[in-house]
Amino acid sequence: MGSFQLEDFAAGWIGGAASVIVGHPLDTVKTRLQAGGGLWNTLSCIRMVYKKGRRVFGFFKGMSFPLASIAVYNSVVFGVFSNTQRFLSQRRCRELEASPSHTLSDLLLASMVAGVVSVGLGGPVDLIKIRLQMQTQPFREANQHLKPRAVALGGQPAYHGPVHCMATIVRSEGLPGLYRGASAMLLRDVPGYCLYFIPYVFLNEWITPEACAGPSPCAVWLAGGMAGAISWGTATPMDVVKSRLQADGVYFSKYKGVLDCISQSYREEGLKVFFRGITVNAVRGFPMSAAMFLGYELSLQAIRGDHTVTDP
Repeated sequence: MGSFQLEDFAAGWIGGAASVIVGHPLDTVKTRLQAGGGLWNTLSCIRMVYKKGRRVFGFFKGMSFPLASIAVYNSVVFGVFSNTQRFLSQRRCRELEASPSHTLSDLLLASMVAGVVSVGLGGPVDLIKIRLQMQTQPFREANQHLKPRAVALGGQPAYHGPVHCMATIVRSEGLPGLYRGASAMLLRDVPGYCLYFIPYVFLNEWITPEACAGPSPCAVWLAGGMAGAISWGTATPMDVVKSRLQADGVYFSKYKGVLDCISQSYREEGLKVFFRGITVNAVRGFPMSAAMFLGYELSLQAIRGDHTVTDP
């Protein structure tokens, strides 16, 4: 059997859609906390989003684009990870004349490849999602001492939807503008996916009894949720930098790059700024990743006609 399998991409698409639906409200809160604007704790942020975002609808601001695109994004990430890991495992085992199995080195390299690919595809998706989420905050509240680029907007939303947002960014900043914050995203996602897939695989093996042919849906849900909490919790410092760089430019431009963002953020708010939203990240990471892995594994099981859940 060849190494490349399309089923992983299809299952990743289904899992990605499930994760967006489950995690977007907390993702909105996380983005607003990290981007700044005087919000210092989770409860005050939730109240602000609820008040200024037309009640509950504010938490789902910008979800249509992620729902359509992040499903594709996760399809590629899971497909690339699974096929890379499978290729490495089969190649190594052919050389050793052993049965295929995964090792830490296989999982590490496959996770890094998935992290690099995720930035190329997910950078513009994340940028547009964050720009739309940030519009519940008028520019005059975002930073009093900066002169806005869009004073003429009078506090009105800069973007009228995902397509208008993308067109506006390309028109004003060119195609490279869609990859604002890509360096920070790369520094977040490469180690982040290592701490996402590797804990999931090993937690699955640890939870599942040896007598079972494969992990149960409950084991997948628990291992996926724990892996997500670990990954998002440890990725928070660079996630803060990425969010600030991507939110920068809605009404004004403040940062020149990753190092400038780190320097300004530290100078203005201290070391604690890089851990802003860590609680939301970890809490949000559990249900999102649990839904992601469960959707992936169950759909993969249905596509292949298996009766047991298998590792990615």
